[in-house]
Amino acid sequence: MKKFIVAFFTGGVLIMNSCSKDFLKPNPLSFYEPNATFSTESGLMSAMAICDRHLKGYWATDHNEMLTLGTEYIFSELMVASATDKRNMLCDIANMLTPTSETSYQNLDRTNSIWYLWEETYKGIMYANTIIQFVDQVESLDDETKNAYKGRAYFHRAFRYMALVFEFGDIPLITKVSEVPKQNYRSTKRDAILQMITRDMELAVQWVPDQKDMGLTGMINKGACRMLLTKCYLATGEYAKAKEQTDILIDQSGYSLMRDNFGTFNDGGEPETWPITRNVIWDLHRAENKLIASNREVIMGMPNRGADAEAFVKMLTMRILYPFLFDGRVQTKDGKQALLNIRRSQADYNPNYDYMRAFGRGIATFRPTYFHTHAMWRVNGVMDETDLRHNSEVGNWVRMEDYRVNNKESSEFGNPVTLFNPDNGALLCSDTIRRWFDVPHYKLFLDDPVNEANITGSDGLRGATNGGNADWYLYRLAEAYLLRAEAKYYLNPADGTIKDDLNALRERAKASQLYQGTVTIGDIMNERARELYWEEWRNVELKRVSLCLARSGQPDEWGNTYNLETFDQQSGTDSQGGSYWYQRIVNYSMYNKGPIQINATGNSNPNYTMDKKNMYWPIPYAAITANNKGELSQNYGYDGYNPNTPKWDNWEDAVADEDKTED
Repeated sequence: MKKFIVAFFTGGVLIMNSCSKDFLKPNPLSFYEPNATFSTESGLMSAMAICDRHLKGYWATDHNEMLTLGTEYIFSELMVASATDKRNMLCDIANMLTPTSETSYQNLDRTNSIWYLWEETYKGIMYANTIIQFVDQVESLDDETKNAYKGRAYFHRAFRYMALVFEFGDIPLITKVSEVPKQNYRSTKRDAILQMITRDMELAVQWVPDQKDMGLTGMINKGACRMLLTKCYLATGEYAKAKEQTDILIDQSGYSLMRDNFGTFNDGGEPETWPITRNVIWDLHRAENKLIASNREVIMGMPNRGADAEAFVKMLTMRILYPFLFDGRVQTKDGKQALLNIRRSQADYNPNYDYMRAFGRGIATFRPTYFHTHAMWRVNGVMDETDLRHNSEVGNWVRMEDYRVNNKESSEFGNPVTLFNPDNGALLCSDTIRRWFDVPHYKLFLDDPVNEANITGSDGLRGATNGGNADWYLYRLAEAYLLRAEAKYYLNPADGTIKDDLNALRERAKASQLYQGTVTIGDIMNERARELYWEEWRNVELKRVSLCLARSGQPDEWGNTYNLETFDQQSGTDSQGGSYWYQRIVNYSMYNKGPIQINATGNSNPNYTMDKKNMYWPIPYAAITANNKGELSQNYGYDGYNPNTPKWDNWEDAVADEDKTED
């Protein structure tokens, strides 16, 4: 596989490459002839394996901060950056995010990955283009097999373009591997790209086999193609077609919601500290159960478990997404450190208080908003106490009051940790952004057998203190119910069956509050957040829905309607106007509420801001300057924006221009 990765980089040229004399010099170590490399099925299989691995990388990236998906979530109502020790933490987004601020994978003190989401996504497109371009030259394959390869490659390309157009707006369209450097690209309009990938996914649904007809798990299958085609239809305004695809997934494809316990029961690492009462939601999200045959809900998953360090990547959910608790900045009322890293090698080890082993040693690079942890769990005006996705009694959800002081030197030993001293009201936590929030434990707890076996390590390694290798969902049938509800809403908001699709998920989660009567798009998006946290690309989905609302003319939960021509062409940080994405953020998150004073080093006065213009991220200045024989369009509100910059109105013209290296 390494050999083919080198081949891809020498065979394809992305727009961020400049045309220097050094670039044109031949390199004897990288001679490469794609016609030879991809003339056999083994070459295509290697290329497809790279596509699949690259897709997994968005969730399981090999840096140590899980920045890729975290970036998607801080541009939503559900999370914010919370590494407050970093002075350049990306919180003041309205002012910090510029065309020149993103120049490396781990920029702005490693609290976002916008550059990664630009550069790596175009690499993924290049990998897919390689298969599409060369598959017909493999003479040993019949047409059915060639089409299956094409369909999977179409999926990989469409998945990435779907992300790019909602993250960056109008972008360069690249559909082939360049034989020579091209520096005169022109941006292609968002809707033109959406039309192209919709056409591609219609073909993919025809050509790619069902999972039941495949010998391998983790490759693109027909169900995954239907899911992506559904989103394409929604984005292009073909709502009836979107509903038809979800009807097929739900009723005719052999999938079903998991409603009862199944698979292997995982006790959560240290049941004496944090007992788990077995339940279907817990089982559904255990890595060992996600891809097994008895899981009828998984449409497609991404394998990521095994001992091969190069093939599998640790997902550091317990390090990055849990509160930072194990030092002296969370105290008891008698001035002691409340929570210690106790070790199993200690003579007085007490398994009832081993919170690091049960919950990990978090550093809270990102944290959930209050809306995420509290407000969105209210349905019909009532806090749903039984929803398994927000339930501490069964062990699925961890609230701060569930921790008990484990420092025997404190008179508070065994009592719940508290945010304030009950005697005088003094704050006992130095930084409530980073050190005081609840966690959806059922989603984020991962096993790490190596550390679990290490009792005497220098750091007292124990359990999955950081996270572990874990299979992950790409698509589950639960999302098909949510997409069907959404399609019905755009067709007719008064459709009385919309609530049934949402209630199917709520009933499975044992929720006591079910939707009654008509529901809003806000209800649908809230249910998405409850069900698909850390599975969906939340920023992309919010912006896709923003387009759907503007295109359909249907109102949001506040009664706002959006103009298709202007919803994404506004700026400012006031509460009025902007897109649905922006309204969700200003109504439900901590953005644009003013500076927050914390008692910590680093960013001691973080000011969380979001601008309407941040609907799209800026096109990186490095990409614009590398394209020095043409002109890429910068997005509205950023330096370099010019509404008169020419763009391709349809994808066919953009494709025809790809072979032209001079204007």
